[in-house]
Formats: sequence, structure tokens, C-alpha cells
Amino acid sequence: MTVIATTSPGFGRHGRVPHKLAENGWELIRCIDTSRPDGGLGEHLPRVDYLVVGLVPVTAATLEAAPRLKAVLKHGVGTDNIDIPACTARGIPVLNTPGANANAVAELALGMMFSFARRIPQGHASVIAGGWDRKVGIEIAGRTLGIVGLGNIGRMLALKALALGMKVVASDLYPDKTFMAEHGIELMDLDALLAQSDFVSLHVFGGKDNAALIGAERLARMKPTACLLNLARGEVVDADALHAALAEGRLGGAALDAYVTEPPDVSHPLFSLPNVIFSPHTGADTVEAVERVGLMNIADIEALMAGGRPARVLNPEVFAR
Repeated sequence: MTVIATTSPGFGRHGRVPHKLAENGWELIRCIDTSRPDGGLGEHLPRVDYLVVGLVPVTAATLEAAPRLKAVLKHGVGTDNIDIPACTARGIPVLNTPGANANAVAELALGMMFSFARRIPQGHASVIAGGWDRKVGIEIAGRTLGIVGLGNIGRMLALKALALGMKVVASDLYPDKTFMAEHGIELMDLDALLAQSDFVSLHVFGGKDNAALIGAERLARMKPTACLLNLARGEVVDADALHAALAEGRLGGAALDAYVTEPPDVSHPLFSLPNVIFSPHTGADTVEAVERVGLMNIADIEALMAGGRPARVLNPEVFAR
């Protein structure tokens, strides 16, 4: 029997995915014990044929303990927690699911913008506390949204923002100039984008190349009324610098869905500020997105089992051996 292990809480739970797994006759092992650093994966690795990864890291040691492992599949997009060179050295393909959760993340970004603009969390807290603290907010129509990283998620967010009457500008190392020209999106460098935007939404990969991409110097370039949204990875934003900018009134607000450690250490002073919206890395958590991601994972496993070479393989050189 083919054995699938997963460290993703959502894999195999929604839509057609559970039926498809049962139909294939695969054994699914859930390794999602939050009290253990690896979710409990370690004790099962000797039996695992395919690993569907959540946020638990996949290291060279992980591979060494899994002699039957045939592929590592990310239940999502970001693969910064997977040691791809180590997988390549072992001849193990690594796959992800680009585009599957783009709409879900884009919708959450919009929700965060509306929450900031109309002070929705504060209004909720006021009413349930017996108060009636009516705040005058702003409309997002006519405001400028700066998107940092115009990939699948960034493009989806851009279309939604344009439909709501926002002006969209973007920063991207490898821009889709055709898409930008078609929709009137201006390409600019990051510093210029930060200075002009009322909302800045981050959609870049994590890892050392983007660590503290938004630090004190760049936060100082933003408007004092602006809102920073991070739906990428926690390390992309310097949390200490962000706290200082918000606490000193040099930035209007922030909305965070990703953290350096998850769950985060809520003793950090950032979590005591009233102008920050927090969510538990839930950008991709819709029934529709989780189903799409799971079905893509299953399709890639089926293709590999049939001797195929799925298009979503991130290290195709493993097939040249």
C-alpha cells in the first residue's frame, strides 16, 4: 500500500480530496501534533512513500530517515521550509501548487484592507463591550494599493482592487509587463512604491533573500496614514521596526497573517497595539482553495506513480539521472 504522510492540517479534509484518497486506496498518516516540533512525523518516516508538507521543515535529516520517500509535495506554494538541494541530491522531486490558493489569499488581503479602513475589529470590540464607539473611516476606492510581488496572488489582488476603484502600482523583480500594461498598473521600485501607497500588500517569497525586506529604513518611507499588509512570510517584515513605527505614529496600521514563529510569541509589544490586525496564517484557508491544492497534490502523486514527470516539479534535474 502507498503511504502518504502529511504535516498540513488541511490536506485530505475538504471537498473531493477525502474521496479521492479513499478511492486510490492510499494510507494517509496525519502528523499534525502541535506539541511536537515535527508534528509527529519522525516516527513514521521509515514507511512514507510521499510527503505532503505544511509548515514543518523538510531537512536532509528528514530525507535520511525516509528510505522509501519518492517525492516531497508542498500543500501550498512557499517552499522555503523544504531543503530542495538536499532533495535533489537524493533524487527526490519537489512539487508545489502554484495558483491554487491565489484567490483565497487575495480575498483575505481585501478583507484586511476593509477592516483597517472601516475599523471593523475595533467596532466589534466596542459593541460587545457595551459601547457605541462610532469611528469615521475611509473608503478604499481612489486609494493607492502597492503590491510587492506581482505573482499569482499579486495579480489576483490587483484585479480585485482595480474593480473596487483603487489605483494599483507594483514592484516585482520579474514583472509580467503584458499584464501590467493591459490593466494600467505602473511598475516602480520598492522605495517609490512605499512612498506613494496608502496600502502596501506583501506577496513575496520568504527566506534569507527577503529577510527584513521591510525594515526601519523602508518603513520610514511610508505615509504616516498607510497600512502594511503581510500575507507572505513573517521574516519579510522586521517586527521590532514595525512596532516602533506604529507606536510612534509614523505608520497608520498593519495587518499580519504570517509570523517568524507560528504560533507567534504574543509577549512581543507589537501584539498590544490597537492598530494591528492579526490572523493565524489563514490566507489560504478556504474550502475551495484547500480542495484545489489537495487535488493538485494527488494528481502529481498519481503522475509520478505512473512514471510521469509533472509540470510542477521544482527540481526537474532529478529526472535526468
